[in-house]
Amino acid sequence: MNMDQTIENKIATQFAPDYLAVINESNQHSGPGTETHYKVIVVSEHFANQTRVQRHREINALLADELNQGVHALSLKLHTPAEWQARHGDVPASPHCRGGSKA
Repeated sequence: MNMDQTIENKIATQFAPDYLAVINESNQHSGPGTETHYKVIVVSEHFANQTRVQRHREINALLADELNQGVHALSLKLHTPAEWQARHGDVPASPHCRGGSKA
């Protein structure tokens, strides 16, 4: 199972999301074929009454093994269904890579 599938399976099992997208953006950073940079969009009622920090902490804790095994960057967009509807499903584009330590 690749990293995309691992991340997707863990989040789907834990949060029963209404919408879930795991987008491998590694080609914008480390080159094609790598599994180091991801944007994850989760829409779940589970996030109701949680701050943004609480939501992020839950996902980071769930994916601790993956973060320790090579996932370098995780962009999280975490919403309740009502928040997602208010945004009309709009997710900002990820910033361009500035090369990390190469800059």
